[in-house]
Amino acid sequence: MTIKNDQKGAAVKFPPPLIFLLFILLGGAAHYYWPLTVTRADWLGYLGLALVLAGFAITLLISLAFKRAETSIEPWQPTTHIISKGFFAYSRNPIYSAFCLITIGLGLFLNNAWILISFIPSAVLVYQLAIKKEEAYLEQKFGDQYLAYKKKVRRWL
Repeated sequence: MTIKNDQKGAAVKFPPPLIFLLFILLGGAAHYYWPLTVTRADWLGYLGLALVLAGFAITLLISLAFKRAETSIEPWQPTTHIISKGFFAYSRNPIYSAFCLITIGLGLFLNNAWILISFIPSAVLVYQLAIKKEEAYLEQKFGDQYLAYKKKVRRWL
């Protein structure tokens, strides 16, 4: 889910993917000055590439799910209803989980431990800046329907 707000001006127009991108870039910069590799095993690079591709595929499929549901994926737009099928049946935040997968995969592919671990501060920051507000909004807007969904489906995986 994304931050949705019906009240004008109450939601910040800052896309959560930029948080992941910022930490990936910081990981790249840190690696430039203080190289920290993951491993020498070549196969992990291939695994990393597979994780990146899987993360992008999941993101694309989730974007299509938002279109089919006729609700906006942008965090600052109102939600028309709760999506609870597909990836949303397993995670309340599958797109953020996909961003974590992309970050981990990129770290493995580039053999860059800084990028690999950058998913941790990214996920914490997204939780603080987006998910908490998003959940409060959805509880207020959908009440018992969202609370039942929240009980049934985990936040991340």
